[in-house]
Amino acid sequence: MAEPPKPARSPWIVRIAALAAGLAAGLAQPPFGLLPGLLGYAALMVLLDEAPGPRQAFGRGWLVGVGYFLVSLWWLFEPFQVDAAHQGWMAPFAVALVTAGMALFWGAAGAAYRWLASPGWVRLLLLAGVLSAFEWLRGHLLTGFPWDLPGETWVAGGAVSQFASVVGAYGLTWITLGVAAAPALLWRDRRAWPAVAVAAAVLIGLFGFGAWRLAHAPAESPNAPRLRLVQANVNQASKYDPALFQSIVRRYVALTARPSAVPASIVIWPEGAIPDALEDYLAPGTWTEQAIAGSLQPGQTLILGGYRTSKGGYFNSLAALRRSGTGFELLGVYDKFRLVPFGEYIPLDSLAGRLGIKTMVHVGDGFAAGPRPRPLALPGLPPFQPLICYEALYPGFTREGARAAGFRAAWIVNISNDAWFGATSGPLQHLNIASYRAIEEGLPMVRATPTGVSAVIDAFGRVRASLPEGGFGDLDAPLPAAIAPTPFTRFGGAAFAVMLLASLIGARFGRPWRD
Repeated sequence: MAEPPKPARSPWIVRIAALAAGLAAGLAQPPFGLLPGLLGYAALMVLLDEAPGPRQAFGRGWLVGVGYFLVSLWWLFEPFQVDAAHQGWMAPFAVALVTAGMALFWGAAGAAYRWLASPGWVRLLLLAGVLSAFEWLRGHLLTGFPWDLPGETWVAGGAVSQFASVVGAYGLTWITLGVAAAPALLWRDRRAWPAVAVAAAVLIGLFGFGAWRLAHAPAESPNAPRLRLVQANVNQASKYDPALFQSIVRRYVALTARPSAVPASIVIWPEGAIPDALEDYLAPGTWTEQAIAGSLQPGQTLILGGYRTSKGGYFNSLAALRRSGTGFELLGVYDKFRLVPFGEYIPLDSLAGRLGIKTMVHVGDGFAAGPRPRPLALPGLPPFQPLICYEALYPGFTREGARAAGFRAAWIVNISNDAWFGATSGPLQHLNIASYRAIEEGLPMVRATPTGVSAVIDAFGRVRASLPEGGFGDLDAPLPAAIAPTPFTRFGGAAFAVMLLASLIGARFGRPWRD
């Protein structure tokens, strides 16, 4: 039996409510952490339920997405200030276009929900399914950009985040959406309280599982390798000033050479630490090579990021070097696989050149992509999976690399150039998102950035030591232990696929009772 129609609301009230719901959900994400904002998903469900049809639901979902991504991505304004004279004017347009573009996925999810939804409680599964499915698409289409998935709302290393070790960030997104939207069921039917009680029980279960998992974390090994992270606090604009080149090198060298009671066996510099090609400033006999080699002790390994040329192309790379008696021994190189659109390469390059976009964004011919991520097994080092910058946003890269290589890494090295984000929420968001890769894989992660946040993260996503955003210094710490392969490591996205199937079955089951 169809429910009596509700009185129509003012279109402006609906639009404001949709934007407010998105803003609330965005503010629930770290570093803001206003968890009551999760009720924004319940508001989204109410707005979609009351939409006259899929077209109106698309508009409402899109507006919720605009609010969400405005909070999550406002820091995109900052990279354009590095060269403000040439690119500053593009900042508001870039933020608006990216926000509106990302919100299209939420609009499409809203339309799909309204088309499939039934009045019963199963529509809660449907909302979780369609929105998490479109979030998966957001993370994969056109190289993808899975920044601030709803499942990553929970602070990495906390109790709820631990379930990512079972279902991954996309699976935790499905669960988060279902739990957070459950109160919306009471909006239409006060008799829906049993379903809301089940959602509350699921949330309690997540806390319980996480508390149990953290309580059984193994003790750290006293024989763990010692690390030194170097954070020279070099802002991005300084890297383009040739007069500052020598002082940048000296900063890294001084922090690397600083004496310590227990010397580190591995020193890690961030992505793009030295603003020059690796083959130039590490060339034998150059003053830079001599200064860097002199800052290390024989046998120490230096892991750093920089660009290099090979076969006529440019690569954003990670290199591992060991200090020998006469200089450096190159142990291995990893080339970045997942490049940043419009930052490191231009999609549809030939068309962008004809339209003049390449000239506007100053990318030139951009970087070439390396092969898919695989762990590096280098002499004298625990095998590690390199992830450069925003490659750490992508669930499954480390797992897939292990399957391709035939062996599992012992830790993850994430070098990043978060100086592009400036003093915004971006670096703190990036830290939280990247930490989910440690939880999923059961592997410690070490992050090195030029301006923060550089951190040593254990296999449960907990930050064990860090240098703050905008801090200058070095950080000495032991490498946390890896733990046994997690369910996510073993089965990948299988649990998420089952969740989507449950949503699809629920939608089909409820369709005979549609209005």
